[in-house]
Amino acid sequence: MTIVQNVARTQPSVLHVDLDAFFAAVEQRDKPSLRGRPVIVGGLGPRGVVSTASYEARKFGVRSAMSMAEARSRCPHAAFIAGRFRAYRAASEIVMSALRELSPVLEPLSLDEAFVDLAAGENHDLSPAGVRTLGERLRTEIYDRTALTASVGAATSKLLAKIASEQAKPDGLVVVEPGTELEVLHPLPIRALPGIGPATAERLARLGVRTIGELAAVTADELVGLLGEAYGRSLYRLARAEDERPVSSERETKSVSIEDTFDQDITDRALLTALIGRMAMKVTGRLRESGQSGRTVQLKVRLHDFTTLSRSATLPGPTDDARVVGRVAAHLLDEVDITGGIRLLGVGLAGLADWVQEDLFADHDNPPEAAAPAGESAATKERADHVDAATGGAVEPTGRHPEELVHASRRWVAGMDVRHDEYGAGWVWGAGRGRVTVRFETANTGAGPVRTFAADDPALSPVTS
Repeated sequence: MTIVQNVARTQPSVLHVDLDAFFAAVEQRDKPSLRGRPVIVGGLGPRGVVSTASYEARKFGVRSAMSMAEARSRCPHAAFIAGRFRAYRAASEIVMSALRELSPVLEPLSLDEAFVDLAAGENHDLSPAGVRTLGERLRTEIYDRTALTASVGAATSKLLAKIASEQAKPDGLVVVEPGTELEVLHPLPIRALPGIGPATAERLARLGVRTIGELAAVTADELVGLLGEAYGRSLYRLARAEDERPVSSERETKSVSIEDTFDQDITDRALLTALIGRMAMKVTGRLRESGQSGRTVQLKVRLHDFTTLSRSATLPGPTDDARVVGRVAAHLLDEVDITGGIRLLGVGLAGLADWVQEDLFADHDNPPEAAAPAGESAATKERADHVDAATGGAVEPTGRHPEELVHASRRWVAGMDVRHDEYGAGWVWGAGRGRVTVRFETANTGAGPVRTFAADDPALSPVTS
């Protein structure tokens, strides 16, 4: 493990790089007809969740981790894309390669962001002016290699570097000069600190604490009494810009999970969804107590015949929001045949981080502790309480159609790359009712024409590489 100790840095040598609206930006880059338009990437099914919204979509209030149904209501004219992870991973690898040219000590947090320790690099001018020049050169390099924009923050600590990159969004650069950390930090709302979600913010607001400066005036003992030992002392230090966390090029893999074995096999999907919501609250509660968050949602299911299945989904950034975890885990359960019953259920979070990307994952209107799982009726809630106590996306076709046409329609997912023998390369605009509509364009063409085909047209095929 390569680590550079981050003790009392006197130069802004910690860099935080964050690609702007990454998934949506890749789609706009590769699909000329979507440039300048609202684009929403995520699960397209009934329980789908927004992964990334372009800045054009954010103007309508769409944000990551919002249900896709709400996103469609807020921005019905957007392009809704299922996502192309090969394209995202390819772009990410190019960016990470550029960052490694700056320093061997690189700490990726997700596909679209990372910390870089410039002090471990060679011959860098680490004065504020030198780092500013380096940051601008890096942003230009990223754009030249990927046609994507990045926001860059630099400071004497990971906390301030990440805050700086948030202030730089979109497509900007902010360097926090040494000695000005508290001037930058203290006017900010407390939600700017890692680990402070809506429920914790509400509890602190009752004490009259709404800014980080006001939080810094609270004693360590008061915060420990309110939030627990680890979490309270962590916030006490961070509010004073005391952050000596090192940039590490190798992150230890950890996870937090909860599972229950039931006295009787459960076949009621609504009840299982409610139980998932409860488990999500417990898992995220444990993480918040330790000032952590997680990026990979895990679901464990043991069927009636003792077959054990595991499913997981990785979010664009870490979260400690119970609603987000519950929605994603419930979506994973949709992939499981529960006809014979489930005897064990578990929910977990892996890819742990010591911060939370609140702008992506917070549910500002419904604190996790107060929120019931989506769709949970009073009767289901009562049954879930009882079980707790006892145990301690494609555009679907509509209407009636031949089975083979329905099956063929489900091959095509909005946004996926395809090729037609006559028209060439394009992408799926939409599918259903036994047909698929394709727009024929690539990143290097102008906006292309749209054509509709039978879903089982042998001349049309998915691009798999």
